[in-house]
Amino acid sequence: MLIESNSKLLFIGDSITDCGRERPVAEGNGLGSGYVSLINASLDSTYPQRKIRVFNVGSSGNTVLDLDARWQTDVLNLTPDWLSIMIGINDVWRQFDSPLRTETHVLLDEYKSTLEKLIQKTKPQLKGLVLMTPYFIELNKADAMRVMMDEYSEAVKQLAEKYQAVFVDTQSAFDAYLQTEHPMSLAWDRIHPNQTGHMILARAFLNAVGYEWQSSD
Repeated sequence: MLIESNSKLLFIGDSITDCGRERPVAEGNGLGSGYVSLINASLDSTYPQRKIRVFNVGSSGNTVLDLDARWQTDVLNLTPDWLSIMIGINDVWRQFDSPLRTETHVLLDEYKSTLEKLIQKTKPQLKGLVLMTPYFIELNKADAMRVMMDEYSEAVKQLAEKYQAVFVDTQSAFDAYLQTEHPMSLAWDRIHPNQTGHMILARAFLNAVGYEWQSSD
């Protein structure tokens, strides 16, 4: 697995990452009820000897601009070894559920340039960076919000390639599940997943960092 022993692994994002985590910085039993907690339990149960510390600083409602505003306090000051970023859902969603409130919209160019700025500011201090795409739990690729979400996901993929980050395609992970199940089985609003959906996210992350269910350490 890519994440080394004694690493500090920090997750930042929006409500999908937040999931009721403790404030100001969550660790241990305070990681919330979502994919971050599932990842922590998986790492602890399979790689206890690595003593990886997991932190959660997700915040509900955040866009990439909100991450930018709190980056010094919630990322740089915590000096993580590994950083996982999943942001973009609200950047897209606000353009659909609040079309007249344009001040809440983060258009694609601003989204990509801001995320890239954060990467450039942080990557030299990291051992590893993970970029997780935003997603929309909708299999119809012609749906307007799905079309836009895919564009933002493509921006994340391009940045992952440019900066040699670990890339997690969360949309593809959900799409695979939706080959046999309806989106409503995961999320009533096609955004906030139940525990099955969070397990899909956790598995996608763990697979990307080379996690093995039976540790060879």
